[in-house]
Amino acid sequence: MRSKTGGCSDRARGGVRRRSLVAAVGVGLLLSATACGGGGSPGSEKVELSYRIWDKNQQPAMQQIVDKFQAANPNIKVTIQLTPSAEFWTKMQADATAGSAPDVFWMNGPNAQFYASNKVLLPLSDELKSNGVDLANYPEALTRIYSYEGKQYGIPKDFDTIGLWYNKKLFDAAGVKYPDETWTWQNVADAARKLTNESKGIYGIAAPPFGQENYYNTIFQAGGYVVSPDGKASGYEQPAAVEGLRFWTELMKAKVSPSVKSMTDTFPAQMFQSGKLAMYYAGSWDAVAFAKDDNIKNDIDVAVLPQGQKRAVVIHGLANVAYAKTKHPKEAMKFIAFLGSKEAADIQANTGTVIPAFAGTQDTWVKSMPQYHLQAYLDELAYAVPYPTSKNTSAWQSKEAEILTPAWNGEKDIATAATELATMMNAALQKEQ
Repeated sequence: MRSKTGGCSDRARGGVRRRSLVAAVGVGLLLSATACGGGGSPGSEKVELSYRIWDKNQQPAMQQIVDKFQAANPNIKVTIQLTPSAEFWTKMQADATAGSAPDVFWMNGPNAQFYASNKVLLPLSDELKSNGVDLANYPEALTRIYSYEGKQYGIPKDFDTIGLWYNKKLFDAAGVKYPDETWTWQNVADAARKLTNESKGIYGIAAPPFGQENYYNTIFQAGGYVVSPDGKASGYEQPAAVEGLRFWTELMKAKVSPSVKSMTDTFPAQMFQSGKLAMYYAGSWDAVAFAKDDNIKNDIDVAVLPQGQKRAVVIHGLANVAYAKTKHPKEAMKFIAFLGSKEAADIQANTGTVIPAFAGTQDTWVKSMPQYHLQAYLDELAYAVPYPTSKNTSAWQSKEAEILTPAWNGEKDIATAATELATMMNAALQKEQ
């Protein structure tokens, strides 16, 4: 980022869940800091690194990883900074503007291009090989999320995909076969009708009202896209995207999926966990909560998402990144490399909280809850599509629900809403160019 004077400061150094982590920050605010990296430190010098994360449930595992890193690198002390997700990106904005951001921190897809394009992040590409990092060890669709203009800015930490959870007790009562890899959209629609029981308040299917768990998947499955590959145009008004959106409006119209108002009053996950929802689109991060819920834990399982015109699923995940102005770029890179190692991934996998991104370590996560077919989440990697982002994702993503809600409610045709969404999004994307 450029300072007001245009030069480098003498003091070179000085957060959806995923929905709440999208930064609504102005480019002008970030541009007041200077992206000048420090010169590094001799290997024998004692240095301190700060590492900012937002999930307290993952903090114990992160501390284990830090402890192992420090044991192997006694000259480097790493201090974890836990900042709640609701405050994470506001604090990052303030710290980046002041030139005092943490040395290493978590990054998510919606913010990756924004921070990279504003030179807040340290480019890692030239240092990967010398630090033993091979990007082939991570899902290709995930590494792409953290690449910008040909440079890699983040090393994947974990990933998540979306699965079709189902209540076996409700399926058995309705005489419907369980979902499997052969299911299509039509199978889901047919089953949802049979599973819906209005007198008991049971719906056949629902998904959270967010792109990642909901309509992004069906848009991709219909052969559409949300953002063009060059990041210059919206895909919402394309026929395939409209088809993907219509999949959900038709389910709501048939009253086999709850209305937006119903899902606002009672979130779909609560419906599923209370036995009022037969099928539920849920991220891999929900598995732990489901496994701990005495009300449903023995009655549920998960399968891959049904197929549309093609197979597709949204993949997202976090990456570890370094601050462009860190005083210790070499040590920060060394720490990030360790965070992305098999050793660190194994520690994460044992907790069951996330699927580690490092190839070959995911089996530990699957085995952490053997009662469920969690392998479904891994099988989907073969056709995973990166979470759609742009330089300023929040500028258009934050308005999706507002524009789509009338269509969800049956007050407007989905094609009309999609055109309005594309118009808004194209204007936002134009400002990024």
